[in-house]
Amino acid sequence: MLEQITQLVKQYGQQAIVDNPEVPNDLNNQVMAEAANTITGGLQNILSGGGLQGLLGLFGGNQNQSRGGILSNPIVAMMVGHLANKLVQKMGLDPSLANSISNNIIPNVLNNITQRTVSDAPQDNGFDLNDLVGALTGGGGQQASGGGLDLQDLLRQFTQGGQANVDANVEAQITRQAQNQNQGGGLADLIGGFFK
Repeated sequence: MLEQITQLVKQYGQQAIVDNPEVPNDLNNQVMAEAANTITGGLQNILSGGGLQGLLGLFGGNQNQSRGGILSNPIVAMMVGHLANKLVQKMGLDPSLANSISNNIIPNVLNNITQRTVSDAPQDNGFDLNDLVGALTGGGGQQASGGGLDLQDLLRQFTQGGQANVDANVEAQITRQAQNQNQGGGLADLIGGFFK
């Protein structure tokens, strides 16, 4: 799932970053890696803070929203601001350019991920919430999602107007796994490898 996220960052980054004459060519890969790190790190931080329900809300609440609608989600707004700040501080980009890049890449990538995760279309079968949570928590798919709990099924219930009730013990387990993975810091190194 991490590879799919990096591919989407590259896709949306082509125009916003690579083809943008305001972004120095030697920074293209660094800017895209920072965008991917912001998305994956932001999602991981949500999980490590006990926000599985919030993640389900992000993924389940945006299947019919436009790119602009997803910007109203506080998780997305936080990621946009974080990326813009990083681009200014770490790479010395002009604040207006950093904001433009952040407002382009983060909502588009997250909107694409959320729509494809709830999709039943065959071309979207690589987008699965179990795999995403597994990648963010250092586990594999359902193992990371609580020993057999199917998060993709919970997401389907949520998007069909049902309740997506998550057992408190399962949420605590996912939170611990995300915290352990977050402390290891390996996710940023893994993402950076996709942009070399």
